[in-house]
Amino acid sequence: MVFSSLVFIMIFLPAVFVGSRITGLAGKRWVNIFLLLASLLFYAWGEPVYVLLMLLSISVNYVLGLLLDGAGPGKEGRRRLILLADIVFNLGLLGYYKYFNFVIDTVNRLFHPGIRTRQIALPIGISFFTFQILSYMIDLYRKRYPAQKNPVNLALYISFFPQLIAGPIVRYADIERQLSQRTVSLEKTAEGIRRFIYGLGKKVILANTLAHTADRIFSQPYRSISTPAAWIAALFYTLQIYYDFSGYSDMAIGLGKMLGFDFLENFRYPYLSISIREFWRRWHISLGTWFREYLYIPLGGNRKGKVRTYLNLVIVFFMTGLWHGASFNFVLWGLYHGFFSILERLGLEKLLKKCRPLAWIYTFFTVILGWVWFRVEGLSEAWRFTRILFHLPAGKASSQPLSVWVLVSRRAAFTALIAILGMGLLQTLLRRISERKLLREKSVSDGRAGSPQKGALPEGVPERIVFRAFPWLRWAELIWCLLVFLLSMAMLAGNTYNPFIYFRF
Repeated sequence: MVFSSLVFIMIFLPAVFVGSRITGLAGKRWVNIFLLLASLLFYAWGEPVYVLLMLLSISVNYVLGLLLDGAGPGKEGRRRLILLADIVFNLGLLGYYKYFNFVIDTVNRLFHPGIRTRQIALPIGISFFTFQILSYMIDLYRKRYPAQKNPVNLALYISFFPQLIAGPIVRYADIERQLSQRTVSLEKTAEGIRRFIYGLGKKVILANTLAHTADRIFSQPYRSISTPAAWIAALFYTLQIYYDFSGYSDMAIGLGKMLGFDFLENFRYPYLSISIREFWRRWHISLGTWFREYLYIPLGGNRKGKVRTYLNLVIVFFMTGLWHGASFNFVLWGLYHGFFSILERLGLEKLLKKCRPLAWIYTFFTVILGWVWFRVEGLSEAWRFTRILFHLPAGKASSQPLSVWVLVSRRAAFTALIAILGMGLLQTLLRRISERKLLREKSVSDGRAGSPQKGALPEGVPERIVFRAFPWLRWAELIWCLLVFLLSMAMLAGNTYNPFIYFRF
């Protein structure tokens, strides 16, 4: 079941929402039991067998968590042994289901032993909930909180359906208190609905339309793809993956708010970044935070000299690529970003700060090229497509490459334009206009003439500052949300093309 499906929106979500309100009358305990059962049903909808794997994982980690917490002072060796057993168990499950055939294929290519691969279906979202479990156990080992003794609460943390399948990766410390004490209010529910609708529109209206054109170009024989068409495919996929994934995160955050939970942001307009390092502070924030907290810093971070820092970055980006999929394309994509991150540390970032427009062009161009290797299956195919981008020979060319306008409809081109404006450009412009208006008004009210001064805004200005500057926009947004929802539902009813990129990770 996916969020952008009629079954979820029209049946599952209303039933869970109403059910949570009814059971809430009996107390948080019963709400959590209800949400846990709903989450297991959500996960079992497409893969009934793998809900047993989920329950096994919950049970083992619950027991090991209690054992780890129960090992008192003077038993540090036992605590390390329990943590190691837990890491081996969780990474063992992830490794078997996600990487077994990849390892066998690699061994066969290198040494030709002829080992047979297996038909192993990948449990949806296993990378996400595995990392959540590991964060719980590692922080428990670090004594940042006591073990969760209520099995229902721990099971709900691991399997909670809004963020179960494609994140954000929620650390236990961030919602520990919310599992037993959380606020459900009309204002919070309204904000959650608004956020869900925005995510739904990102996914259905923008990402799906962009995906249709990108997939159409990428599926063509490479000899029939012209350089302009290749760049359009790369650009469309760049926009698609952002709106696909950030749309899902928006829906997850919105669903959490509707049910009383607050999840941290997962995207902050990453395509406005002026360096690759900044890009990774804005893109998939929960994953970047996880690798920083549980891999980069334990490896030594930047505390052991430059060479060790660069080595740590290589390891982190290697693992980042491998986390995304069992393919050398993903590994090289991760190392590609690691290369530019190191290059920026070596001095490139200082040069980029001298010219922000040039820095943005460099970053956006670098990210687009990286997404090609992320999208195209196979190293040779990705290399051939990259050669087409730079108008280099990539095999026997077709005498008549397909025209761009044969592959790209006017609707797709218009959608891409809207997507470019909506990736942060329009939002940033509106915010700056609003800030200037509020500063000017404050200057007038204080009796000061002249241009408004930065920092003159009073403390406590809400994040959505645009509504303070232009209150009428609240009603405009209400109408806008209604239109986005109706258009999304109409598109879902008339189209079965509804992929989610990050489901396969």
